[in-house]
Amino acid sequence: MEKMTEKFPQPLRPRRMRISEAVRSLVRETVLLPTDFIYPIFVIAGKDKVEPIESMPGCYRYSVDKALEVAKEAWQLGITALEVFGLPEYKDEIGSSAWDMESPVQRALTAIKQAIPEMTLISDVCLCQYTSHGHCGKLNGCYVDNDATLELLQKVATSQAEAGADIVAPSDMMDGRVAAIRSALDKGGYINTAIMSYAVKYASGYYGPFRDAADSAPSFGDRRAYQMDPANAREAMKEADLDVEEGADMIIVKPALAYLDIVYRVRQRMNLPLITYNVSGEYAMVKAASQNGWIDEKRIVMETLLSMKRAGSDAIITYHALDAAKWLQESK
Repeated sequence: MEKMTEKFPQPLRPRRMRISEAVRSLVRETVLLPTDFIYPIFVIAGKDKVEPIESMPGCYRYSVDKALEVAKEAWQLGITALEVFGLPEYKDEIGSSAWDMESPVQRALTAIKQAIPEMTLISDVCLCQYTSHGHCGKLNGCYVDNDATLELLQKVATSQAEAGADIVAPSDMMDGRVAAIRSALDKGGYINTAIMSYAVKYASGYYGPFRDAADSAPSFGDRRAYQMDPANAREAMKEADLDVEEGADMIIVKPALAYLDIVYRVRQRMNLPLITYNVSGEYAMVKAASQNGWIDEKRIVMETLLSMKRAGSDAIITYHALDAAKWLQESK
């Protein structure tokens, strides 16, 4: 060994900083906390209902009373933000149930805000689960009419703010919707209601299980005419810039895992809070592999969530939130 050190220079030893868990935790660059997670919940009409979502094991559709129980569980685990999605009691051509104050989303927002005032409530502003055709806006023939849809989105956002949403999150990908929603919120007196814009939302195959959960698959065609082409990165910067100019308070990149390069590029470009959506397909693949015994679910989930935060996310919308928060508590 002495002869080797004479021949070769003594190597630098980064391994010194990996020698034990105590040292690793001391120098750890990226840390996950329960407050990093936004938990998405699906609400339905009725009472005392918990419906399993077949394609998303461990996720359910809840009646409002049961959703309130889940919100309380999340709060106790240290999760301080929920995003509320809903399935309406009726659908029509323009998705009018999306701004009905008696719809499950509005009722859930009110119930949770009354029970847990400190919980940050985020509402999804879109029409796909409310329209009879499953597209994200008002149709003109088979074309989604961008500007006519903006007026409908204004109604959705203001109704959700009235119900108790702290943040509205437009996910429709219509041009100009952030400015339109900001104008409507301000005129309605909701100047403190923030906008978390799905600024960079790709037309992705990773959304399949969500469409099952929310009954939101389009009845014809697809959404490539308004959601982004997965091949485009520069366009993502343009979309993010436009939404910031229109008044977005936060930016979402969706999906997350296959688009971490986009997350990083958006993070380098702007200083607004950046959110990633760990979408249903990403969740379902992990669950399926875990149930088959092919992976260690806990390790894969935590590594995946770390990758999103390491790439630049300030918060992560994830169906793993409850499990991840429990694992974090266990590791203390």
